[in-house]
Amino acid sequence: MNYKMMGRFLSRIIAVETVFMIPALLISLWLKEWAAVQGFLAAMGISAAIGGTLALLCRKTDKRFAAKDGLVCVSLSWVILSILGCLPFWISGAIPHFVDALFETVSGFTTTGASILPEVESMEMGLLYWRSFTHWLGGMGVLVFLLAIAPGEGGKGFTMHLLRAESPGPDVGKLVPKMKQTAAILYIIYICLTVLNVVFLLLGGMSLFESVCTAFGTAGTGGFGVRNDSIAGYSPYIQNVCTVFMLLFGVNFSCYYLLLLRQFKSVWKDEELRLYLGIAVGAAVLIALDIRHLYPTLEETVRHAAFQVSTIMTTTGFATTDFDLWPSFSKGILLMLMVVGACAGSTGGGLKCARVLLLFKSLRRNIRRVLHPKKVQVIRVNDRVVDETVLDNCNAYLAAYVIIIILSFLVISLDGFSTGTNVSAVLACFNNIGPGLEAVGPTCNYGAYSVLSKLVLSVDMLAGRLEIFPILVLLSRSAWRNR
Repeated sequence: MNYKMMGRFLSRIIAVETVFMIPALLISLWLKEWAAVQGFLAAMGISAAIGGTLALLCRKTDKRFAAKDGLVCVSLSWVILSILGCLPFWISGAIPHFVDALFETVSGFTTTGASILPEVESMEMGLLYWRSFTHWLGGMGVLVFLLAIAPGEGGKGFTMHLLRAESPGPDVGKLVPKMKQTAAILYIIYICLTVLNVVFLLLGGMSLFESVCTAFGTAGTGGFGVRNDSIAGYSPYIQNVCTVFMLLFGVNFSCYYLLLLRQFKSVWKDEELRLYLGIAVGAAVLIALDIRHLYPTLEETVRHAAFQVSTIMTTTGFATTDFDLWPSFSKGILLMLMVVGACAGSTGGGLKCARVLLLFKSLRRNIRRVLHPKKVQVIRVNDRVVDETVLDNCNAYLAAYVIIIILSFLVISLDGFSTGTNVSAVLACFNNIGPGLEAVGPTCNYGAYSVLSKLVLSVDMLAGRLEIFPILVLLSRSAWRNR
């Protein structure tokens, strides 16, 4: 384990977070929100001290960097980001309890959107901005951002190990030969889509502050809003804009790169994209038919159905209506969408459509092997043979996914909430969605859970965002041994 190389990189991660607190601090200064100013200044001072100490201690280091180092480094980065990122809320008194502040910040960085706040409109605007910005920074990944802007360094596999550990999906590839350029391209596309989202929201009459914060939540597929009713109080135009952009941010970003290269056929033939859009359209149609008696017009019915399918499947977590009041069939579809999630290589969470596709193809192959045991069977996606290692990783991921969900459900069940509440809470946090059903539905929050349950759900959010294995490696004793 190359501790000094990890410490050097962690110091840079902390420096990035400290710099990104400056806009929130300036907003608080402009609006004379002195409690928030105190919180940001203290948090920035503590972060600078820790980051500076790490940088000083880790100046000279061997640049060898192994795969396990990348996994541990990524996990530690997200834990440290969350701890330091929650300090403005806690020190300012906006969220008086540290575990609650940590839960809110982990939810922000992991783009989950689960909240412990009973209402957000009383929170100072500087803190609201920081709360929403954690979504945007966590959506594409702070390490991907650092790889995009930092001078090239590190030994063989340095950037690849980091990008593999943080990027969502069963397999991580390069858009261009160099990983640094790949990270830069991803962030350029991410920024352009975010700016475009802000423009469309401004055209709908949103204020600049609300447009930016809403775009942060949409781009990161996070779901933190600046109003208590989320998106319900905005116009149908705003809701439709959010629906479209949530779906766009749930698409694999490599598709946008192919569009820039005018490889339209490759995008259209992408099996994961077609599955993603097919599930979204099919689910919206089924829900619209099921809830047609709840709303006065067809337009409103379709709008709410499409919005909730988009927000749940992309794991964003915004809401335009209380879907906990919908019929069981519609709620069942939403629970299914929580598990499926968005595309690999997007800012969305869940299993990812790529894994679902591979798991179904693997199941079909196993059935065919029973019928034709001597026939060689390979799995292809987009006319390419899938490596058996990728399939093994998918199966291992599914096993870990189920085990963690069961264990988390058992632990939080100690708090005495209903089975529906606890199951949806675990699914919503582990898949980085936010609102669940019943006591954690779109009009409720997670504040009533115990400290233990909040910590368990926080770990679930981190594990879900980092695709499980980095967190498991962080908790493994063997990963910390040098041999």
